[in-house]
Amino acid sequence: MAKEQEEKRECPECQGRLYRDYARGELICGSCGLVINEKQIDRGPEWRAFDSQERDRRARTGAPINPLLHDKGLSTEIGWKDRDASGSFLPMKKRSQMYRLRQWQRRIRVSGAIERNKMLAFQEIGRVAARLELPKYVKEDAAQIYTRTAERNLIRGRSIESVAAASLYAACRMNHLPRTLDEIAQESTVNRKHIGRTYRLLMRELKMSLEPTSPVDYIPRFCGMLELGRDVELKAIKIIEMAIQQDFTSGRGPTGVAASAIYIATTLMNKRRTQREIAEVTGVTEVTIRNRYKEMVGRLGLEKKMKKAVGVDEDGTV
Repeated sequence: MAKEQEEKRECPECQGRLYRDYARGELICGSCGLVINEKQIDRGPEWRAFDSQERDRRARTGAPINPLLHDKGLSTEIGWKDRDASGSFLPMKKRSQMYRLRQWQRRIRVSGAIERNKMLAFQEIGRVAARLELPKYVKEDAAQIYTRTAERNLIRGRSIESVAAASLYAACRMNHLPRTLDEIAQESTVNRKHIGRTYRLLMRELKMSLEPTSPVDYIPRFCGMLELGRDVELKAIKIIEMAIQQDFTSGRGPTGVAASAIYIATTLMNKRRTQREIAEVTGVTEVTIRNRYKEMVGRLGLEKKMKKAVGVDEDGTV
């Protein structure tokens, strides 16, 4: 059970991110603190190392498989140091020979067009993910999606950049760390239209079923960018949950709903941010925030609370 939850990377209570506490031997949810499993066995090495040289000297196995490399890191590589086993420099003739061997080694690692495309795509995924400050596991999922796409021969006739960006967008949604198409298009070399079209193709051909993005997924990131506290974040989440119960979010953009919920929460908590400040962070227009704000306040019956928060009486006097 614990292994299954860890593979899903979701908490069964709040769908939060799971992580291991190696000091206690527990599998814990980072959001609600639920202990999924305890008294786990540490399968890591029994030795300690304090620098890279000591780690390499004590290690008895090679590096783990890296899905962010086109060959998963299983191929060998000739070192760049022109020294022999005793540490002495090689003669000039041997150096020239080792240089040619390195050149051939680089060529052999890329066996065909698919391997070359994967190498370029993984570099593009890493570049865009670094600009968007995405964690490593999201990049690994994006690399796996791209690999499946290449194996199904769906890349033919499409640019590597568009498929890489669509794979990264799908990986973000899989891990509940959503980024909008505009954000990914801004850091990529292709426009929003091409990324969206390629993403729909991947969903259809790879038979991937992802749930619609919830406005709640955007709240922690937007509140962090606005330098708002945990209390405002929880208040905004509660407002969105009330809106979901009223079936208000259907047919509306999740970023617009999240932005208006943050605006309402900051007003109620007396930590106000202007609509322009929220619009610059969330990437939606001020008009959208105002429209969603009016609809949400009316649907949830928050008129009196909002008037009281801004210092306006029920008769309209200040």
